[in-house]
Amino acid sequence: MYMVLGESHLMEKIVFSIWPYRGVRMILALIFMWAGVVKILDPDSFAIILEAFDLFPYTWTMPIAVGLPVLEILAAIGLLFDVRGSLTTVAGLLVLFLAVLGYGVWLGLDIDCGCFGPGDPEGEAYKGLRPALYRDLIMLAGVAYLYVWRFRRSSGRSDRG
Repeated sequence: MYMVLGESHLMEKIVFSIWPYRGVRMILALIFMWAGVVKILDPDSFAIILEAFDLFPYTWTMPIAVGLPVLEILAAIGLLFDVRGSLTTVAGLLVLFLAVLGYGVWLGLDIDCGCFGPGDPEGEAYKGLRPALYRDLIMLAGVAYLYVWRFRRSSGRSDRG
């Protein structure tokens, strides 16, 4: 029994050390940076994808096609440097993306999600929204891990690493 408790404590110590926290943060930041940069380089193509969801008036398309990638890039930079508010921004964006993807799945849309701009290999391969929905759920789990890590660290429940 002691061995099991010792192994559990060791695993907890590893999971809540600084390196997994930094790794998850960096991975999320790089994904958001990649997604934002690819879309900002071709806002016209991203605007076409946005129009396919038919969620807002046509006049909003270009401002969203430019503004959303800029927000993704800023959130990625903030997350990369662990800037206050950046994790909340990433979490909010993921919730927004999940809502839009869920809406598209519910409507039965068979379109590219637009997540990584035009020519997205995932979009080309699957031509559907479900894989993007699952990927965003995994990223949201990463965000949840970061929040739990921060909570444990601020409450003094974890060893400094």
